[in-house]
Amino acid sequence: MPDRLIYSDFTDATQKPPLGVPIEIMPGIIWIRLALPFALNHVNIYLIDDGKGWAALDTGLGDHATQQVWGTLLAHHIDRPLTRLIVTHFHPDHIGMAGWLAERFNLPVYMSETEYLLSRNIHLDPGALDAPHYRQFYQRHGLSAELTQRVVTQGHAYLRLVTGLPPTFERLSAGDRLGIGGRDFQVITGGGHSPEQVVLYGATDNIFFSADQVLSKISPNVSVTATDPNGDPLNHYLRSLDALAGIIPTDALVLPGHALPFRNAPSRIKELMAHHEARCDQIRDACAIKPQTVAELVPLLFHRPLDPQQTSFAFSEILAHVNYMLRKGTLEIADAGAELVRFVPRGKG
Repeated sequence: MPDRLIYSDFTDATQKPPLGVPIEIMPGIIWIRLALPFALNHVNIYLIDDGKGWAALDTGLGDHATQQVWGTLLAHHIDRPLTRLIVTHFHPDHIGMAGWLAERFNLPVYMSETEYLLSRNIHLDPGALDAPHYRQFYQRHGLSAELTQRVVTQGHAYLRLVTGLPPTFERLSAGDRLGIGGRDFQVITGGGHSPEQVVLYGATDNIFFSADQVLSKISPNVSVTATDPNGDPLNHYLRSLDALAGIIPTDALVLPGHALPFRNAPSRIKELMAHHEARCDQIRDACAIKPQTVAELVPLLFHRPLDPQQTSFAFSEILAHVNYMLRKGTLEIADAGAELVRFVPRGKG
C-alpha cells in the first residue's frame, strides 16, 4: 500500500492524523479518518488484510464528499481490491457508503441482523422519521411544537445519508469467530449506543475494534427512540460495558470508531460507567428541587447551544437515564394524569 503513514507517528494525543490518508497500525491493519460535517467531525474506518485484498471495517457517511475520498483511496492508495464490508452498526457515519461500495465492487456485507434490518427500514421508509409518533414522543416530554418541528426535520436529516444496503447480508452474532486473512476475531455484540453493535477482539495481535461502544474521550450517545419510548438502552449499555471489562485485556490496543487508538480499555470502561451514574445523580438532584420534564433537564445537563441534531441526541440521552432510573426505582412520574410527563425522586410524587 503506497503513500501510507505509520501509527507510531501519531501516538501523541495532541497530534491529529490527516483526514483521508491511510495510516499503518501494524502490518495488515490500516486506519483511515474520514471527515464528517457534524460537531463530531470525523469517523475512523479500518482496512484488514484479507489475503487477496482488504476487508473494510465501516465505511463513512453516505455523501458525495466521502464517495470522492473512497475514489481517491481506491485509485491511489489501496494496492489490492476490497473483499468484503464489515459494518459495526446502523448509524450513517459507519454504514453510509456500504450500499455504494457493495454494489460497485460486488461485496458481501457482514453485520448483525438487528443493525441490518434497522438500516434497511430507515432507508426504505425515510418518511417515518417525521411520523406523528415522533412528534408525540418529543412533545409529551416537554419539547415545544416549534422545536419538535426542527428536530424531526433538520435533526433527523443525517439518518438519510446512507446509500442503501444489498438485499442480502452475512450475519454476525455474539460468540461467532470471524476469520479475516490469517487473523481470527471474537465477535462481541453490545447494546445501548445501537441495539446490536458489533465489536471485534483479536487475541493474536491483542487488538480490539471497539467501534462506538468504547471511546477514549467521549461517551457514545445512548438514546431512547420514539419506536421504543419506554426502552432502557442505558441498562443495555452498562451491561455491555461490564461484560467487555472482563474480556478485553488492559494492554490490548483499542481501535475505536472516533478519536485516537488507546490502551487500558477496562479503566476507560470504569470511567464511562461512572459518567452515567453521575448523570443519574444530576437528574435526581434537579428533580428533587422541582418536578422536571425531559426537555427542562436538557439545558441543566448540556450547557452549550445545541443544533436540532444535537438537541435530538441530548433529549433522547436524558430520557435514557430517566427510563433507567424509573426501572431502578430512584425516579417516578410526578402526576400520571398530566399532559406533560414530569419526574420526581421516588416517594415525592
